[in-house]
Formats: sequence, structure tokens, C-alpha cells
Amino acid sequence: MVTTSETRPRVAATAEVREVRRAEWRDPGYQAFLALWLGFTVAPILFGVDKFFNWMTYWPKYLWVGLPHFFGDVSSLHFMYAVGVIEIVAGVLVFLVPRYAPYVVSAWLAGIVTDLVIYSWAEGGHTHVYWDIALRDFGLLLGAFALGRLAVTYAPGPLWRRHAAD
Repeated sequence: MVTTSETRPRVAATAEVREVRRAEWRDPGYQAFLALWLGFTVAPILFGVDKFFNWMTYWPKYLWVGLPHFFGDVSSLHFMYAVGVIEIVAGVLVFLVPRYAPYVVSAWLAGIVTDLVIYSWAEGGHTHVYWDIALRDFGLLLGAFALGRLAVTYAPGPLWRRHAAD
């Protein structure tokens, strides 16, 4: 093969891209982005699917009884089926558009925290309340928000391609 001046820049550019990718893998911020991106893709999908089967827990028990009644004569179980669909869609959106979807997930988690707080406050006392789960979901909300902020740097475009100028 004859090397010409036209092929040299392409080879140099390819080597430069490989070096940039290796540097990204060593970047703690990129590693944090990947961990959060994977977690907020897989977990909502798994939990959403489980809303239909109740293998992990019986999900309607976490639902404040008044919430489904805002939507008419809906049972808690059927309400949780809709929640499952929304969670599956949220996981897929985080996978596809990690720059924007984490904010939707954060809002969704804020709704869950609100439901758990209302439920726990309405029950009162220290039995049959979910303050601990509300606090955990608030932590997840912060994680989803952090994913959205990291995605500004590590998933800037719709196809995740970083430009040579970056």
C-alpha cells in the first residue's frame, strides 16, 4: 500500500480519537456518568416490569389510597400498572437521551417521595409508614439530577459523539 499525504491525516485522526476515548475511560467523572446512566436505565425498567408481577413486593401497599381516586374509579393495582409503564418508558428514555430524561426521572421520583410523605403523614405514628423509603427515593432523585448534569459534559449530542474540538 502506498502512503500518501491524504491517508496520513486520517490515520492520525483515528489514533487521536482512540487516545481521547482511553482518557475518557480513566476520567472519574465519565465513570460516574456511566454508572449512573446504566443504573437509571436498568432499575426503572426492572421495577416497571415488576409492577405487573409483584415479585419483589406488593407495590400497591406503598400507594396512598387517595391517589388513584383522582383519576376516577381506578384500583390501586391498575394504577400501579400505569406506573410500571411510565417507569419502563423512563428507563428507555434515560438510555436514549441521557441529557434530558434524568430530569423527567427526577420529577417522577419527586412525585413518589410526595406520595410516600403524604401516606406516612396520614398514617401517623411509627408503624406502617414509609419515611425511610421516601428518604431513599430522595437520594435517588439527587442521583438522577446528577446524571443529567454529568450528561451535559459526557453525552452532549443526540448521538453522544464528541467533536475533535471538545
